[in-house]
Amino acid sequence: MAVLSCQTYFINSKKIIKTKPFICCSSSSSQNNVKVIINGAAKEIGRAAVIAVTKARGMELAGAVDSNFVGQDIGQVCGMEEPLEIPIINDLTMVLGSISQLKATGVVIDFTDPSTVYDNVKQATAFGMNSVVYVPRIKQETVMALSMLCEKASTVRVQGLFGCTNSFNWIHTSPASSNFSFFSL
Repeated sequence: MAVLSCQTYFINSKKIIKTKPFICCSSSSSQNNVKVIINGAAKEIGRAAVIAVTKARGMELAGAVDSNFVGQDIGQVCGMEEPLEIPIINDLTMVLGSISQLKATGVVIDFTDPSTVYDNVKQATAFGMNSVVYVPRIKQETVMALSMLCEKASTVRVQGLFGCTNSFNWIHTSPASSNFSFFSL
């Protein structure tokens, strides 16, 4: 049985759509917003995700993790008109710890690489966070390891497009339930 609980949008990573600088104001209380941590925030797709999260209602960018541009404001790195006052940090555990102390609903969006994705999801799950993973060329062994990890505490959703030069996979984990779904297009 295949279940897809949310809409998935595919981004062509070869083309970057330039957006106009903007400031986003939300009428909802920041206490009710889902706190979003973007791991791989300085990559092209990470920057697009930062912009999308800052525009989205019900979401709040709570952390930007990357090994590049450490200490710089993620808003400025993304070319936004105003800084977001969120520095890029290269320590995912530190960001997870600070968000978990708020006892807020949180999600880690991971754009790193196949060699680190398992440990990143494991850390996020340990802190009670949801994870959404976009990792090009993720290996089947990693998907299986993630599914075994998530059998204990979460949900895994994998969607993949295979057989072309831009192959990619989506994995979503949530500590709330224990289902596994695999999607292949």
